[in-house]
Amino acid sequence: MLPHVVLYQPEIPPNTGNIIRLCANTGFALHLIKPMGFALEDKRLRRAGLDYHEYARVSEWSSLQHYCQAHPERRLIAIETGGDQVYTEVGYQPTDTLVFGPETRGLTADVLAQLDTVIVARLPMVPTRRSLNLSNCVATVVYEAWRQLEFVGGE
Repeated sequence: MLPHVVLYQPEIPPNTGNIIRLCANTGFALHLIKPMGFALEDKRLRRAGLDYHEYARVSEWSSLQHYCQAHPERRLIAIETGGDQVYTEVGYQPTDTLVFGPETRGLTADVLAQLDTVIVARLPMVPTRRSLNLSNCVATVVYEAWRQLEFVGGE
């Protein structure tokens, strides 16, 4: 068992395509929360994911609450610029869910307030900068979680 990756209302197809490829190569399941800024058939998403779509476990959900109701055993870890701790300080567990917000606004306070979020973590950045690319953030956190889990399922 590995953590899940949740993209809340993703907006940019190539980012999601990159994340599909990442999940296919790490074994993490990917969950997409609607509405999305594209269709899964979008050729920009397909191009970024190359031929890895068939290897990724991708699910779509009508809301984040529906995902949480279906997976009550999973601890939520929201990744957001205003997080309380650095992502490397989190002790990741196989039953975690890593939640990332949309590219243009991240996870708003309203969204976070709706969740029983145990942890809100951040990636360090230069203080005067706004944000990092979503697919880069997901890759960074996924590989840290997988490293802590001793790359279970990998070679």
